[in-house]
Amino acid sequence: MAIDTAIYVRTPGRTSAYLDWIQMLTGAGLVLFMWSHMVLVASVNFGAGAMNTIARFFESTYMAQVGGPLIGATFLLHFVLAARKVPFRVEQQSVIWKHARMMHHLDTWLWLVQAFTAMVILIMGSIHMWTVLTDLPITAAKSAARIQGGFWLGFYLILLPMVEFHVGIGFYRIAVKWGFVGRDRRKGCKKVEYILTGIFIFIGLVTIIRFLTLPV
Repeated sequence: MAIDTAIYVRTPGRTSAYLDWIQMLTGAGLVLFMWSHMVLVASVNFGAGAMNTIARFFESTYMAQVGGPLIGATFLLHFVLAARKVPFRVEQQSVIWKHARMMHHLDTWLWLVQAFTAMVILIMGSIHMWTVLTDLPITAAKSAARIQGGFWLGFYLILLPMVEFHVGIGFYRIAVKWGFVGRDRRKGCKKVEYILTGIFIFIGLVTIIRFLTLPV
């Protein structure tokens, strides 16, 4: 007697495609925001006055008061959309880890790193945004005092690489998934990703050191 072994998989509809587009657009927006945010915060390396001037501009134009919550909402929306494809159940996680070890496929490992860092950023990023936005105005002295006291130094030393690994991998995966980079150019794109991630982690570490030495 013949046994039907066919597996029927429901074809994703238009809704899934639209959600993927929104996930990509919010992800790309957050990548650009995080890189811009790093550059703006790093202005403290040119002096506290430089950072304070930039902060006053964003607050006087209400970009901080309005943009902050909008970034937070975009951040949560992106997480919810991305979570559709993250294995939360124990058996699902076991399967994905088994497949990753079996295939020895670097892009699969990059996806796993991105999924893990997303969980860390969801918690730590929310704490950071709440702390900053509920204590306006932003000043170099406030930021320095926060890093020089309590647990914040360790907090940011963890958050910094988590964010930069996540956005760097996200930049690469957007380029590959949406066809901006072909298979023959993946290696070069990955190299650019590594370089950018290294540069921004370096800038972040230099900035943290600057805050540690800034008089408060």
